[in-house]
Amino acid sequence: MTAGEQLRAEKKAWRLVQLLVGLVGYGTALTFLVGSSLGASSWSVLAEGLSLRTGMSFGWATNLTAVVVLLCWIPLRELPGLGTFLNVVLVGTSADLAALFVPPPTSLVQQIGYLLLGLLMLTFSDAVYLGARFGSGPRDGLMTGAVRLSGGKPIWLVRTAIELVVLTAGWLLGGTVGLGTLLIALLMGPLVQQFLRVTTVRLAADG
Repeated sequence: MTAGEQLRAEKKAWRLVQLLVGLVGYGTALTFLVGSSLGASSWSVLAEGLSLRTGMSFGWATNLTAVVVLLCWIPLRELPGLGTFLNVVLVGTSADLAALFVPPPTSLVQQIGYLLLGLLMLTFSDAVYLGARFGSGPRDGLMTGAVRLSGGKPIWLVRTAIELVVLTAGWLLGGTVGLGTLLIALLMGPLVQQFLRVTTVRLAADG
């Protein structure tokens, strides 16, 4: 749906609440993943690296990255929705707020716990906000736009290329790459797909 169609579609109140819960949960999940020190997603590795190099908070680095990626939508001719803009604002902000309440892990067991909890929260929250059907986040739009401009290259190939470039940049900046990075790369897609089956809001236009 276009941005206008998203706003005109039914169940707006429920969908808006679901969108906000998903985005806040997503940002909170990033705090657990980064806090585990066992590796996070490629984009979080980049944000962590930027945070270390610039002195800005992880959340602000996440928001800044999202803004830059969103600007890349212009030549890609991607159309943002309400969820796109709220993603830019809320994910990083929620990560910073969660960091005020989530204590650093004190043992390997707790690190693993943070990693697993963060992974489940990340995938479920991603499905929750996408299921609200207010548009994709900046990073997902970058992928779909790149797929279209690539002349129909497979989604997995384009997504993998983007993730590798982002991960390498983050690692060179000092971001943490580890077991969590591998787990997220392997499980993110399948888990989000499963969760979307129960989080996607059904609309009359679906038939």
